[in-house]
Amino acid sequence: MPQVEINIGGRTFEVACQEGEEPFLHSAAQMLDVEAQHLASQIGRVPEARMLLMAGLMLADKTAGLEDKVQTLEQEAGELRAAIETLKAQPAPAPQRIEVPVIPIEVSEALAEIAARAESLAAKVEGQ
Repeated sequence: MPQVEINIGGRTFEVACQEGEEPFLHSAAQMLDVEAQHLASQIGRVPEARMLLMAGLMLADKTAGLEDKVQTLEQEAGELRAAIETLKAQPAPAPQRIEVPVIPIEVSEALAEIAARAESLAAKVEGQ
């Protein structure tokens, strides 16, 4: 079982851990050290047990706040999943009918005849 040396609040501790857990232990010790340093800067030097207790309580308070936040977010995610399932279960909306105006064939033929006459007149004018 590996022995890991950690520093918390300016004090060194030797702690045993399972093989491969060293990085997690260092990370946890660093979090505890941050809180201990914060306490030391506010209160000054305190006995080791009190410093560790207070730093642990501060981390526990932060953890409780994060757990509340996670619970709220999980509830919101559940509500959103339920809303998605409700929407999926509904039938697709009916397609919207869009009417496109159709030009009567007589109008198209009349416009084509007018265009042909205009081209004929333009050709005559150019030829003069």
